[in-house]
Amino acid sequence: MKKLKQTQKRRSAICHGAENRRGAAIVEFALVMPLFLTLLLGTWEMSQAVDASHVMSSAIREGGRLAAMDWEGVVPDGTTANEKITTDILNFIKASNLPSEDVTISITHAEGANEGQPFDLSDTDNTLELFKIDVSLPYNSITTFPLHYMENENVTASLVFRSGRVTIIN
Repeated sequence: MKKLKQTQKRRSAICHGAENRRGAAIVEFALVMPLFLTLLLGTWEMSQAVDASHVMSSAIREGGRLAAMDWEGVVPDGTTANEKITTDILNFIKASNLPSEDVTISITHAEGANEGQPFDLSDTDNTLELFKIDVSLPYNSITTFPLHYMENENVTASLVFRSGRVTIIN
């Protein structure tokens, strides 16, 4: 009988310890959960910016490919090569479900005395010169986060190409 009472006492002590621990677990959860949610939402938000940058880099790569090849049969009459490339980049971005209305595209010299100046792909003096295509999109256009921590920031992508007229033979 004495052993039975001791066993009941132990069980009672174990049960009370579990109840006390349950309260500590709730407090720990309340302290850790805001930090966890902040990290989770921040990761999600930054992944949207990285995804947008990747899409813009892919769009630039496709546009630059056209600029580096023999584009005379590809560019419609009344349109310059720069306009065609800009339109192609915007179409690629739009097809990737990014807002294309706020996109800024520039094609500039990448080196030398004219660095940063507009680059005309149709100008034969620019043959074999390096040019840079920059694409910029305001972060506000792609964010779904309501607090706007990066309100005045832009997501950008840029690549440098050599202007050439490579003919592709089938």
